[in-house]
Amino acid sequence: MKKHTAHSILELAIVSEGSTFGQTLQHSLELAKVAEANHYKRYWFAEHHNSASVGSSATSLLILYVAENTSKIRVGSGGIMLPNHSPLIIAEQFGTLAHLYPNRIDLGLGRAPGTDTLTAQEIRSDFMKAAHSFPAEIEKIEHYFSKSNSTGKVRAPIAEGADVPIYILGSSTDSAHLAARKGLPYAFASHFATDHLMSALKIYREEFQPSEVLEKPYTIAGVNVIIAETDEEAQKLFTSVVRMFLGILTGNSQPLHPPTEMTEDLQDIFHHPSVHQMLKYSFVGTKERVKEQTKAFLEQTQVDELIVVSTIYDFKDRIKSTELFAEVMSEINADDSTD
Repeated sequence: MKKHTAHSILELAIVSEGSTFGQTLQHSLELAKVAEANHYKRYWFAEHHNSASVGSSATSLLILYVAENTSKIRVGSGGIMLPNHSPLIIAEQFGTLAHLYPNRIDLGLGRAPGTDTLTAQEIRSDFMKAAHSFPAEIEKIEHYFSKSNSTGKVRAPIAEGADVPIYILGSSTDSAHLAARKGLPYAFASHFATDHLMSALKIYREEFQPSEVLEKPYTIAGVNVIIAETDEEAQKLFTSVVRMFLGILTGNSQPLHPPTEMTEDLQDIFHHPSVHQMLKYSFVGTKERVKEQTKAFLEQTQVDELIVVSTIYDFKDRIKSTELFAEVMSEINADDSTD
């Protein structure tokens, strides 16, 4: 019997053209409820700043919002960009969340700023120093969560002994070495950073050192998923993503555009080396086609969990895609159990 592969959602709260931040965040909650009903394991919010098209900036507040209005699904950060924050404050925030919603809160930690350099410096003037000190900053958080810190001079009492699993996030091989050395679960941002996925997974597995929290490697990989009734409809929905990534690469970030037909111009943009590489792990099509793509990816990577980004203009289409992907994963796991 093969292992069961979990499925989760990474939420950026991307604002569609014509929508408000308020509507977008309400949709985030509604999607979390759909995810819970369809047996997704966790619902993580990313952290981004200085973007008119992304609503996931106050990550801890959004985790609170969703955890309060759901009952079972794990909720967490994918991630907290630690160089932006004081480890003490993060420990206090997530310790508080853990007491409010026991056994449901995850703390994913990343090194990147989640924004441009100027904004990163505005958030924290010593950002570069904090980024270089990422491993030490993680140790501070672990220290604040430890029961042994009850005698320390600087404490986060609400965090001491709280059950908050820590995940290392990454988009390069540096994070793989760190996660392996610390014996922590590892999530790779392959939904946009595809170059180093396989080498990072190899490093993490080969160098993994068992810890008090994890006996063997645990891997999560990000993928983009859009499922519709026909391949043509899914490709049309995907045009919004292609335009969004073009905006990212050209520094022209805008709200998510409505889908259009997949024109030759959009095909050319998609096949531009930079865009195509970033969107390499995008599974787009009917349920059957996405199932084939997902199975191939799982066979290639052998990851323990997929965390899905579904950037779709119309919320009804996004709900449908989310429900259909849950069916895909259920079928894959059922197929694997009978192999």
